[in-house]
Amino acid sequence: MVEEGLEARLGRFVGVEAEPPRVARYAVNEAMIRNWVEAHDDGNPIYVDREVARATGRRDVVCPPAMISTWVMAGYRRHREVQRLRATGATEDFAYSRLMNLLDKAGYTSVVATNVEQEYLRELHPGDQVTAHFTIESVSAEKKTALGRGFFITLRKKYVDRDENPVAEERFRLLRFAPS
Repeated sequence: MVEEGLEARLGRFVGVEAEPPRVARYAVNEAMIRNWVEAHDDGNPIYVDREVARATGRRDVVCPPAMISTWVMAGYRRHREVQRLRATGATEDFAYSRLMNLLDKAGYTSVVATNVEQEYLRELHPGDQVTAHFTIESVSAEKKTALGRGFFITLRKKYVDRDENPVAEERFRLLRFAPS
């Protein structure tokens, strides 16, 4: 059962920037595209063959659209930074981390990603630089699921290039739940 006032406190996070914008550590590049294509066994030649890509009217090879989130992933470096903070008793002070801490303290300690929706607005080419802006779009009322009672949280991610032109939009939904 939800503690009194928890849903109201969770609702205050809606519409708030989840964390500072995340700038990709690397520009879009052919090596990472090739690794992703090979890992996913994606045979589309416009991702790896410049001549084929140009024959379709493109200026260069293109990045697979579904790869968009990989450019801004923080990887193990972020995990280590968070662990270092926890070792000192500190935490990140972003809205998203405060939301997760509030749910942890209320007993909703488990997480599962439920779905992602992406809209691709333009193709990316080697040399493009991506930044992601994260907003907490919604927090549901408590739901009873097969995994346990919990809250669905939707993050809206807007990906832009170095000139702030939109590249893609994403809604990433997860369930934070108290295991049954």
